[in-house]
Amino acid sequence: MNFAAPASVIRLTSLSVIAALGMLASPVNAQQAKPIDPNSPNNLRPTSQNNSLLSLEGGERLMKEAEQAVAAQDYTLAAKKLQEARQVYNQLSNFYQDLNSSFSGIDNRVSDSQRQKAFLTAQKRDEATYQLALVHRAQNQPELAVPLLVQIIKSQNPTRDLGKKAYQQLFELGFVDSPYPRQGGSSSQK
Repeated sequence: MNFAAPASVIRLTSLSVIAALGMLASPVNAQQAKPIDPNSPNNLRPTSQNNSLLSLEGGERLMKEAEQAVAAQDYTLAAKKLQEARQVYNQLSNFYQDLNSSFSGIDNRVSDSQRQKAFLTAQKRDEATYQLALVHRAQNQPELAVPLLVQIIKSQNPTRDLGKKAYQQLFELGFVDSPYPRQGGSSSQK
């Protein structure tokens, strides 16, 4: 017999009852609630997005910390900060893409704004990825740099500036044997 289905129904029903009771009790509790003190150390809500790690500013802070670590030749710390920046920018890009999809056909102004933010954060993610690949090269770890460079080319397209730079790194590493773009200005096959 399968007991998993009835258990999940009971669990969902219990959650529904708890949620309903919470809604019924909330007007009474709202009258007794104290205002939120923004200076309280227990207030976990961000007061501004600039303080949040999950923001463009948070990603930029990580990129600056990575740049400082590279300048100090602390490549281990630089790699850690760049990986964190990649994750922040990737999450932001995914969230903005989801919002773009949600508002598509409902409010084109909001949808377009989120699409532009998704593009901007994806670009920043690829820039962080490129810097991370360079750090791996500086650490003589081409096996870690190559997959990152391929990801950039796939994301950016080999015709865009960052895609060309990534391909040039692959060429210098000897992973690919054909230069791109070809000398003479033509990138078509001969």
